[in-house]
Amino acid sequence: MDISDEGRELDARWRDADDDVHGVLHGCRDASTVAARFAAAGWSSRSSSWHGYALETAWCLLEIDPVEGPDVLLSGVVDPTRLDDLARLLDFFGLRYELELRDEENTLVRELTG
Repeated sequence: MDISDEGRELDARWRDADDDVHGVLHGCRDASTVAARFAAAGWSSRSSSWHGYALETAWCLLEIDPVEGPDVLLSGVVDPTRLDDLARLLDFFGLRYELELRDEENTLVRELTG
């Protein structure tokens, strides 16, 4: 079920980028609840699998999928200068997370935990 398609599309310069952000949202049993929070913050959100969602704004495109247990995995592309904005949004939502930012050679650039 789509939640919102009213958010901004990912900027073209990030459209062909390789996945560069990966992480875990701890204690989230339902990806739809996470998707609804992003949609309420103005992001577009659409179903991408049976239980997963694609979340999109001009500077980030994430896929979130629940896994066995109380966690949700995320991966996607983010404007590297906006990683802290993503973390602040997750903090605002009250979510516990681990994020990794990797460069084009898959070298770890930054890690954030909240």
